[in-house]
Amino acid sequence: MVVSTPGPNGHDAADLLEIRRDPTTQLTGWRQFVDADPADFPLLPEQRWQSLSPADREVYDDARVLYHSELQVVRTAAVREIAHQGRLLTLLNQRETGARRGLIVSGRQTTGKTTALKQLGRLHELRVRQRYPGSDRIPVVYLTAPPKGSPRKLAIEFARFLGLPAVSARHNTIDITNVVCQVMTEARTDLVLVDEIHLLNHGTVAGEDLSDHLKYFTEHLPATFVYAGIDVEQSGVFTGVRGRQMGGRCVLVRTGPFPRNAEWRSLVATLEETLRLHRHQPKTLVNLSDYLHQRTGGMIGSLSHLIRAAAISAILDQSERITQDLLKKTRIDHNSESASRPGTSVQKAG
Repeated sequence: MVVSTPGPNGHDAADLLEIRRDPTTQLTGWRQFVDADPADFPLLPEQRWQSLSPADREVYDDARVLYHSELQVVRTAAVREIAHQGRLLTLLNQRETGARRGLIVSGRQTTGKTTALKQLGRLHELRVRQRYPGSDRIPVVYLTAPPKGSPRKLAIEFARFLGLPAVSARHNTIDITNVVCQVMTEARTDLVLVDEIHLLNHGTVAGEDLSDHLKYFTEHLPATFVYAGIDVEQSGVFTGVRGRQMGGRCVLVRTGPFPRNAEWRSLVATLEETLRLHRHQPKTLVNLSDYLHQRTGGMIGSLSHLIRAAAISAILDQSERITQDLLKKTRIDHNSESASRPGTSVQKAG
C-alpha cells in the first residue's frame, strides 16, 4: 500500500500526479491558473524520508519532479512595472467612451513577457472577484495572436477562450465577432491580454486585415487591451498608418536580460529557495551567480529552465543537490548555449 505523502498545496503526492490543467487560452484553464495557489512542497523529515518504501519513494520523487517542473513566478522589477502600468490603464479607461489606451510589452525571447502578462491578468481577476464575490463575470480574456492570422482566426480565438459552441463554415467572421462582443460585454470583461503580438505585421496585407479586426474589438468592447510580443518595435507592428495609430495609443514597456548586479543575485537566491532537495547546500547557486549569468546571458527564462532541469536531474540521479558540475551537464536553449560558448555568437533573426 502506498503511504500518503505530502505534495504541493496540500495534495497527496499520488493525487497530484493526476492533476491536469487546461491551456490558459481556454476559460477553464485560465480559471485554474488564477485559482492555483503558489506551488509549495514541504520536504519530509530526514528519518521519514529514509524510511520510505521503494514504491512510496517513487511517488514522492515523482511529486517533487512535478513541483520543480512548474514555473516559479518571481516578482521582478519588470513584473511589478507591468502590473502597475496595466492597473493604471484599466483605471484610466473605466469611464472612457473614446479610444482607450493600451499597453505593449516588448522584449527578446525568454525575458519574462508572457509570465508578466499572465500575472497582470491574474491580479486583476482576483481584485474583481474580491469586489464582486459570487458573480459570473469574466473579467479577463487571454489569447495568442493566431499564426498567419486572419480576422476569422482571431474571432475564433476569442470564441474558443469563452467556450462558445463550435464554429462551422456557415458562421461568417461578423457573426462570430458579434457573438463574442456580446458575451464579453455581458460578462463585464474589462481586460484583454493578447500574446504573440509580433505576428501582427502591418507591412503585409494579412497583418493589416488582422490589425483592423483587432481594432474593431478594441472599439466595441469596454476593455483595456494589453499586448506582448518579441521585439515588437522591429516586427512591423508599428509600421504604416495603422502602426502609428497603435503606437499613439499604447504605453510600451520593455523587458530584457538582467545585468550582473544585486537584482540578479537576488533573483538567483529566490529561485534557490524554491528547491526541494534533501542534500542541497544553501547558497550554492548564489555563489555561482556569475557563472549562471554567463550561462544564461541574464535571461530569466533560461535561468529558470537551467535551475529546474538541474533540480529534476538531482532527484533522478539521487544526488539530491545541485553542483556546478551538474549545471554544466544540463542543457538549455540554443541561444544561451551558443552565447555562453567561447568564440561563438548568436545571430539576430532577420
